[in-house]
Amino acid sequence: MGPIAKVTSDEDVRQAADYFAAIKPMPWVKVIETATPPKTYVSTAARHRLVVPGGGTEPIGHRIIEIPEDPFRTANRDPHSPFLAYVPPGSITKGEALVKAGGSGKTIQCVICHGDELKGLGEVPRIAGLQPVYIARQLICIQNGSSAGTAAALMKKVVSNLSEDDIIAISAYLGSLPPQ
Repeated sequence: MGPIAKVTSDEDVRQAADYFAAIKPMPWVKVIETATPPKTYVSTAARHRLVVPGGGTEPIGHRIIEIPEDPFRTANRDPHSPFLAYVPPGSITKGEALVKAGGSGKTIQCVICHGDELKGLGEVPRIAGLQPVYIARQLICIQNGSSAGTAAALMKKVVSNLSEDDIIAISAYLGSLPPQ
C-alpha cells in the first residue's frame, strides 16, 4: 500500500474518504440469549463454528457461540451473510448496565469516549453492532496487554477489573445494538 499511497493525489484521497464515509454499516450479527444454543463444532474447512448435523442443544456456560445464519452463503464468502451469536441469558441487560453506568462497582462508562449511542465520537470508533466474539477478543487483548497503542493503554485501566462474565455481557450488549 505504501507505493500506491505515495502516488495518490490529494483529490483521489478526498474522494475515497468521502466514498467510504458515506457507506452505512449494516447489521452483521443477531444476538440471542439462551441457556441451550444449538450444538456446534468448529469446522476446520470453514474455520468457524457450524451446527452439528444431527441437531440437538448444549449448555452455553460462560461462552459466546457464533455461527453463520446461512452456512452455504458464508462458505461462498458472501460478504452480506449474517451470523447468529448465542449468549447466556441476562447478558444483554448486564452488559448495558456495565457499558452505560459501570454497574457492579466497575467504572466502564463506554459512552464517555464512544458517544451516547456508542456509534463513535470524533476519532473514537463505533462499538455498537460489532460481532460479540470480536469485541470480547479485543477486550481480552487490551486487558492482558497484547494490544499496543495509546488507545489500548488508556483502555487497559478501564477494562482491567472486568471478569470473563463482564466481558461476555458487554460484548453481548454491544453486539445487540444497531450499527447505525
